[in-house]
Amino acid sequence: MPADEFAVKFSDVRYRYGDREALAGLTLAVEQREVMALLGPNGSGKTTLFRLLSTLAPPQQGEFQIMGANLRTQAAEVRRTLGVVFQAPSLDRFLSVEENLQCHGSLYGLGGATLKSRIDEMLDRLSLTDRRRERVNTLSGGLRRRVELAKGLLHEPRVLLLDEPSTGLDPAARSDLWRYLFGVREEQGVTIVATTHLLEEAERADRIAILDRGQLAALGTPAELQSSIGKDAITIRAGDAESLADAINHRWPETATVLDGAVRLEQENGAEWAPRLFEAFGDQINELTIGKPTLEDVFIARTGHRFFGDEDSAA
Repeated sequence: MPADEFAVKFSDVRYRYGDREALAGLTLAVEQREVMALLGPNGSGKTTLFRLLSTLAPPQQGEFQIMGANLRTQAAEVRRTLGVVFQAPSLDRFLSVEENLQCHGSLYGLGGATLKSRIDEMLDRLSLTDRRRERVNTLSGGLRRRVELAKGLLHEPRVLLLDEPSTGLDPAARSDLWRYLFGVREEQGVTIVATTHLLEEAERADRIAILDRGQLAALGTPAELQSSIGKDAITIRAGDAESLADAINHRWPETATVLDGAVRLEQENGAEWAPRLFEAFGDQINELTIGKPTLEDVFIARTGHRFFGDEDSAA
């Protein structure tokens, strides 16, 4: 694909905090008008990557381009193309919705009739018109995130970066937020890059980049990633998982592993394996479940460990 069809492109990105490498040679390209989810647990590097893309942290190694501008040498130009919605609230809770947008617009050089028109448009698009004079501290979490989104889109960015956009939202508000995001993509042609540790949220994206320990573990559409496993996931709870896994592997070599105290197998036609396992090891099995591949299964298959673990949340 020609370079100008990419909204965001970076290669061989490395970033260190002292002796710890948060990003280890990461390369990725995001197409224009694409919704990309950067999925990973704490410590995967997604927060560090967000800081770099949003120009909050200077690059240490690697090349970045956002809408054709070099992040190292054209940072000011990059910032003009970006809208950023942070995980932590960035609104002044004692100002009204409209006043928050007025302050933000003035920082981007908007004023007069142009600013008023943009505020009216964003309030209408995000169904906030009837809230324009309400103080932010009186709004629900879902409404506040919509105001954050309106602020991030006010200056008509080409790329919208979101850090854990559903933080603090209930399932209904989360669905509303993503409906608004896809509406913005369709109406304004905005490219959206969102970090998340929520598997169900990542499934809404056009493509998912799964990060693990600073590296790209997998990349593709949700359907592509799940179909790449091609097998059923069998999970067995037992009194002694290690002994049971050893016994299964003795009978069927290299089929069983132990993850989080449970025996795990990935096999085609999982339902046919259940009676075999019960017949051979029924006295050791407390519980057996079979499931179709999920994004967590993809993560386990590509990394060898579960999605949630004791990773450092700083990266």
